[in-house]
Amino acid sequence: LLVLQDCGADCAKFQKSELEYKFNKKALERPYTSKHSWGKTYGEHKRHLEFSHDQYRELKKYAEEIGIFFSASGMDEMAVEFLHELDVPFFKVGSGDTNNFPYLEKTAKKGRPMVISSGMQSMNTMHQVYQIVKPINPNFCFLQCTSAYPLQPEDVNLRVISAYQSAFPDIPIGYSGHETGIAISVAAVAMGAKVVERHVTLDKTWKGSDHQASLEPNELAELVKAIRTVEKAMGSPVKQLLPCEMACNEKLGKSVVAKVTIPEGAVLTLDMLTVKVGEPKGFPPEAIFDLVGQKVKKHIEEDETITEQAVENHVKKVKC
Repeated sequence: LLVLQDCGADCAKFQKSELEYKFNKKALERPYTSKHSWGKTYGEHKRHLEFSHDQYRELKKYAEEIGIFFSASGMDEMAVEFLHELDVPFFKVGSGDTNNFPYLEKTAKKGRPMVISSGMQSMNTMHQVYQIVKPINPNFCFLQCTSAYPLQPEDVNLRVISAYQSAFPDIPIGYSGHETGIAISVAAVAMGAKVVERHVTLDKTWKGSDHQASLEPNELAELVKAIRTVEKAMGSPVKQLLPCEMACNEKLGKSVVAKVTIPEGAVLTLDMLTVKVGEPKGFPPEAIFDLVGQKVKKHIEEDETITEQAVENHVKKVKC
């Protein structure tokens, strides 16, 4: 938890299972001979890895002491009951329960914010999830996710973020990534992801299938820093000359200048005018067509800037 806080993460999220409610007996008794196994059966393996209720209470207390949010994915309905009792700030719905509609209803009725991953699901299913959750609990978001560990770039499909934004414009959309590195997660933020979830490990070589698809602390710190930079860079959709651009505009911004000598009283034509970096500043380049047909009230030398004072009855246009 302290590592996550030091890296700048907002929240530490674990996974909580009540094994007899998540798996049936045969699943727990299945022999598990993988190199990642911590027991002879899958049940022994999972029991070795699962934190107790008291351990979760201790983790939550410590997270509060150091100032980081703490939650977990409730991997079955009883786990959700425990997390509700633990008073987590939100429920995470793992991809494996996103099409578990009774689970979704019961979780939504708890009234806590929900973060719903969408690995292994279709757009049709996600519409069903929206229709189930929204009337009960409007405070939820979807995460684009592909459930593969590690995830290859060609299977990420970041464009689903845009599809979700169009299909569900009234909820936040985020990204849950299992790829290696940070570039794809940063790109997700640039596409508008409001929540980013990544697995974290202290050592990718440790025993366990998730470690290879996880970030080590130095990578997490780099990711958080990059995301904060992108958040700032997203800025405003209003395009305008900014104060930080004034120096460049003063130095290199161009003006309309006389291409030829223009006598007093002449009516300006386009072939009399050109655009250059000029001293002093005059009409900006975008005003050149507006100047055509205007009468000048003083003699203008060739290569001289066309200024407002030189044009008769000029009314300065105010930029909005």
